[in-house]
Amino acid sequence: MSTTIFKDFQFEAAHHLPHVPKGHKCGRLHGHSFTVRLEITGEVDPFSGWLMDFADVKTVFKPIWEQLDHNYLNEITGLENPTSEVLAKWIWEKLKPLLPQLSAVMVKETCSAGCIYRGK
Repeated sequence: MSTTIFKDFQFEAAHHLPHVPKGHKCGRLHGHSFTVRLEITGEVDPFSGWLMDFADVKTVFKPIWEQLDHNYLNEITGLENPTSEVLAKWIWEKLKPLLPQLSAVMVKETCSAGCIYRGK
């Protein structure tokens, strides 16, 4: 049985978007309560009844979460232009080698706006 599980994480961070038009509100320093959803897709183990232990997903993501939480995203290598799209791909590239069954990274910067990255 193939299935997809997900685990959500929250972090607080500041950023600004350096490439928006002059006067755009996102060009100013501001912060978000970000939500990151990691989706894992694969076959459910017939014995355990699960695809993966959620605690294992948390363990793999923890170092990345620590890098992001309560930090200024623009100062992190690779996030000099920290749009939701860039952030989702950045997380994917950090996690995919450690979590081969990763199938999507969702980043929400507000309750109603975000993006989903599914890799290449």
